[in-house]
Amino acid sequence: MTPEPKPTLGHISRVVRILRWTRLLLHVGAGLFVVGVLFPKAAPMRRASITRWWSRTLLAILNIALEVKGAPPGPGTRNTIIASNHVSWVDIFVINAAHPSRFIAKAEIRDWPIAGWLVDRAGTIFIRRTRRSDTAKINETMHNVLAEGATVGFFPEGTTTGGDKLLKFHTSLFEPAVANNATLAPAAIRYRDESGRTSQAIAFIGELSFTESVGLIIGQRSLVAEITFAPPIAATGMTRRELAGQAEAAVAKALDLPMPDSHQRFSG
Repeated sequence: MTPEPKPTLGHISRVVRILRWTRLLLHVGAGLFVVGVLFPKAAPMRRASITRWWSRTLLAILNIALEVKGAPPGPGTRNTIIASNHVSWVDIFVINAAHPSRFIAKAEIRDWPIAGWLVDRAGTIFIRRTRRSDTAKINETMHNVLAEGATVGFFPEGTTTGGDKLLKFHTSLFEPAVANNATLAPAAIRYRDESGRTSQAIAFIGELSFTESVGLIIGQRSLVAEITFAPPIAATGMTRRELAGQAEAAVAKALDLPMPDSHQRFSG
């Protein structure tokens, strides 16, 4: 079997790459100011507006065009959780550009230099999956976040893929949706390069470092991020396994990918 070719920089000049890096660093600096100064004083709706602006600007700097298909949650939508497949760190900003959300992330991210502080102050909900005691805490935290009118987003695969397959959804991550009788909005994300093929440069997988990933993306002429929202699913009366199964099927259908093998199923 011939191995997949490694992603490489696109045919753009060094000057353009330097310009994109410069704009990106300035935009990150603006983000630090926003979450450090503006967020603590802003109402939830104002935070959402700022988050959408920052995310859309980031995509523009990276020359990633956004295509939104289906019906994303509308303005003012309450008690909603977005569950999406996971390809790249860019996924968060694609979702936020379409519908601002507060994300669930592994607790280790909080310890990242600069980025950890940034996402923490932006309202990320951190969990330690190895601690069962975190389940009740997360349910309570998400209940309060949803009650404020914010949308919560998470990636039930638990890890990233190359975008060419779908992994089984962790059923335990759907417990807060069930506990809070939330509405689940399944979302499917895929990325295309300038030729219309699935982008290899965008996937954040393997031993690739965050800086290397950013460099690969900046080195592409252009990319398209397509996010498709499947019809919403009411979690009321469902078990977390039933909800995970329906979300998984909806995302697989939107991506036109086969369902994951049954042996991959997680019980939580």
